[in-house]
Amino acid sequence: MTARIGVTLNVNGRARRVRVPPMKRLLDVLREDCGLTGAKEGCGEGECGACTVLLNGDPVNACLVPAVHADGARIVTVEGLERRGKLAPLQRAFADLGAAQCGICTPGMLLTAVALLARSRGRVPGEEEVRTALAGNLCRCTGYQRIVDAVRAAAAPAARARRPARRRAAAKPKGRRR
Repeated sequence: MTARIGVTLNVNGRARRVRVPPMKRLLDVLREDCGLTGAKEGCGEGECGACTVLLNGDPVNACLVPAVHADGARIVTVEGLERRGKLAPLQRAFADLGAAQCGICTPGMLLTAVALLARSRGRVPGEEEVRTALAGNLCRCTGYQRIVDAVRAAAAPAARARRPARRRAAAKPKGRRR
């Protein structure tokens, strides 16, 4: 009988306690033990990004991470992006701009983009910056342009909200107009 190790994970804001064999992959724990099937097994070698989740805010290939190494970690899966049944702005941009095709790569693309947008701190990242961030996520259906456009479109409202308000007084003439 294989020994099992107790692991506590914070998955999408919810504490989860599982007992797993020492080398069970985080991807398998999420899919089999937690019932979260958004992360996909693509290559099983960390090359395609279909299994990407956020581990303490950083994108990782869940197929390469032993679950015991995630003990005590905060994990976000694609299921954790929506709030109160509503798609996150990034998910909405993917849907609106046709960035999601077959859906195999979409969860990994979304989570990698979430990490990029968090690092951007309200700034719209440039096209090349988005492409570089998403380089570890492979998509066989698109030419990536719609994905890049969706990431940048999702960043735009946050960037507008963070801009300092222009001083209205500076824009108005000081005297009354006649």
